[in-house]
This record gives sequence, C-alpha cells and structure tokens, in this order.
Amino acid sequence: PLKSNNAQIKNKKINDIVKGTKKPSLKEIREYINNSLFDRLCMHVETEYQSKPVLEYSRCSMQYGWNIKYKKSGRTLCTLYPMDGFFITLIVIGECERTNTEIELPFCTDYVQRLYNETETGMGQKWLMIHVTDDAIFEDVKQLIAIRRKKGR
Repeated sequence: PLKSNNAQIKNKKINDIVKGTKKPSLKEIREYINNSLFDRLCMHVETEYQSKPVLEYSRCSMQYGWNIKYKKSGRTLCTLYPMDGFFITLIVIGECERTNTEIELPFCTDYVQRLYNETETGMGQKWLMIHVTDDAIFEDVKQLIAIRRKKGR
C-alpha cells in the first residue's frame, strides 16, 4: 500500500508539472527530471552569467508546460523544459549569432549539427529545441549559450 501511495504522489506531481495545474518548486522539477546534467547546467548558467531561474508556464505549441528561463540583460539565454529523465533546452539563434554558431558548429555533436541544419529559420531565427541527454550535448549547449550571451556585449 505504501509503494502504490508513493507512486500516486509521484504521478500527481508529474501531472502538475506537465499540465500546469500547480506551480512546482525547483526541487520538484529536479526530482522529476532526475538527471545531474540539469543541476550542472543550472549551476553553470547561474554562476557564469549571474542569472536567476524564473519558473513560467508556457502554452506554446512547441513545448507546453512549466519551464525555467534564464535571462541576462533582458535577453533570454535559454529556456529549460523538464522531461521525465532529461530536459530540453531552447536556445534561439538570431541573425547576429548565426555566424559564430556556424563557425562552432563543426565542433558540436552530430545531433546538434543535424538539429541546427534541419531547423527552419523563421523571422531570422532558429529555435533549437535540444534534448540534453549526455555530456557531449551538455557541452554543446554551454557553447551555444556563450555565443548567445556574446551578442549583448
């Protein structure tokens, strides 16, 4: 009975995160993602760019649900979407970042290269929805965030 009760509680928390019925805490989101790459990326962005996480609920058709935005100087550096066991990082590559991104792209994983090349450009931007599932992709995400930040300098 106790195990099924714990499973019910976990399922309710997952539904709250996915459906937006209740604003989750960062702790609940971390538990849901259950992936150390999430903690490492949050720590990196918070220390490297002195940015604080902001929880928001998105009804966007690309990825609805609760997300964590990191902004610096009024610009969104990245948006993190919690998934069960991993997370998605949205990084918008604008016209100003395109050249630097394309210079760095050959050093990125095949996955990120393919994602970049297959993502259509709309209004001069590419909205990269990167599934962060391993260390190599994590490093690519850090590099893309650095490129995004340099535009403002």
